Amino acid sequence: MPLPRKVRAVVFDMDGLLFDTEALYRDAVIATALEAGHDVPLDFYLSTVGTPLQGTRDAFVARYGAGFDFDVFWTTAMQRYATAVETELRLKAGVVELLALLDELALPRAIATSSHHEHARHHLWAFDLSGRFHAVIAHGDYARGKPHPDPFLKAAERLGVDPMHCLALEDSYHGVRAASSAGMMTVMVPDLMVATPEMTRLCAHIASDLHEVHGLMKASRAPA
Repeated sequence: MPLPRKVRAVVFDMDGLLFDTEALYRDAVIATALEAGHDVPLDFYLSTVGTPLQGTRDAFVARYGAGFDFDVFWTTAMQRYATAVETELRLKAGVVELLALLDELALPRAIATSSHHEHARHHLWAFDLSGRFHAVIAHGDYARGKPHPDPFLKAAERLGVDPMHCLALEDSYHGVRAASSAGMMTVMVPDLMVATPEMTRLCAHIASDLHEVHGLMKASRAPA
């Protein structure tokens, strides 16, 4: 299915879309919770994916009660995650090829993530991608995080492109909601989450991986 409008810029999510980090986050959080005697059902964990830290904090406190020490829990989980990242961080399939195509097409691109800038810098540096994006929008750059549209609107502003002509690539439900609310053409590339009827309705396309997005972009630029 062709994209509905001409793409003038591309906005990428980061975790689960560019880097295979979502499973590392999941395993670190669930293992830390189990050590503390808390059960974290997978569906509950997935409901927090793509949200800013405050949203995750609110969800855990609502589930486990006001006495739940989220700060201690999260610090321990993130230490476990950081250890895993040093040896298990992987680039998602198709990233390099898609960025090469965007270079060929001279299309600007940005990252819009709920993560902190330090994490984005670390991951991009690890794969020599630091100079491949024209802007990185991360925690602290916007008033409201996903599922609000603010991260994507800020990315479009930095790139100087109308959101309607931006292609947004996302793997999470909250991310898709944010990009769609921003008025962007949205493609979901599922990672831990499956595409639901809501996601299908909000997206211009559901892609199996970034190689499929590469093909979609090439087809959209081909002469009629």
